[in-house]
Amino acid sequence: DEVAKHNQPGDAWLIIDGSVYDVSTFARAHPGGEKTIMNLAGKDASKEFNALHDAQRVLANVAAEFKIGLVKATSE
Repeated sequence: DEVAKHNQPGDAWLIIDGSVYDVSTFARAHPGGEKTIMNLAGKDASKEFNALHDAQRVLANVAAEFKIGLVKATSE
């Protein structure tokens, strides 16, 4: 629920493989364009991210500085 609140330019978070990334400052510099990130902001972007990237390399070398936490499981 917290990640979903961060879905605007300048305040954009993504979930990728169970980790949360604050991509607010990176969105404008994203090689695929800011719109690509903003379409997924506040959501789990794992499927889309993994389909387009060498996930292990990108997460370790590029995205690591943007990682802010892990998704906490909730019970219903």
